[in-house]
Amino acid sequence: MNPILTAAVVFATLFSAGLLGIWLRQRLPHHHLKDETKEAVRIGMKSVATMAALVLGLLVASTYGAYDTEKNEVIQLAAKIIHLDQLLINCGPGATESREVLRGAVRSATLRIWPAAEVGQGTPAPADAWTQALPKAIQAISTSDEAQRTFKSQAAALANDLGQMRWLLFEQTESSVSAPLLVIMVFWLALTFVSVGLFAPPNATVIIAQLTAALSVAGAIFLILELDRPFDGLIRISSGPMLNALGYLAR
Repeated sequence: MNPILTAAVVFATLFSAGLLGIWLRQRLPHHHLKDETKEAVRIGMKSVATMAALVLGLLVASTYGAYDTEKNEVIQLAAKIIHLDQLLINCGPGATESREVLRGAVRSATLRIWPAAEVGQGTPAPADAWTQALPKAIQAISTSDEAQRTFKSQAAALANDLGQMRWLLFEQTESSVSAPLLVIMVFWLALTFVSVGLFAPPNATVIIAQLTAALSVAGAIFLILELDRPFDGLIRISSGPMLNALGYLAR
């Protein structure tokens, strides 16, 4: 879902619902607008508004939690890449090829997640380099003593972890916001906007209040959808940690 377009549709829907309530107020018979009717509608809409606010709050908390988790995973991935390079250096001169494969795999992962990133010179490796080319290159390292064999074993285990993290980040790019849930929540909110317009006096203050409320809800929807796309849009996870790791590998 496009965050800006979806937020605009939500804003138009809710503000139109408020105007619909004002329009209905002017056409309903007077006895439909008595205090007893107003109180009954208020109680019912209060329950609907509570459910909508609860769902909206849960969506914001859920998407922000997922965004923060993926941000931390990117930082961890970059740190482990640098650590893996150090282990390969400790494996001796035989690790030169595996280090080059690692650099290509990092370029490939960075470009796949951030297509506009400046990854420097070099050919990106295929997407399966993390699970095929890199482990094979590490296993092919020739070692001369027990210390280098220990570093090689640690590098192989860390490369396996990095491969899992890489595919986990790729799979998490899918949207987790349910469109039907979003539609139902907006419908609940539209009902509350209609009820407010129905029993509020039709003046400029009420219309501005409805406009502000609709804009606020649309802003919350925009925030939810932006956080749900952590590698795109305006609120995106920075490619800085991966670019810093690439800069370190190029030394």
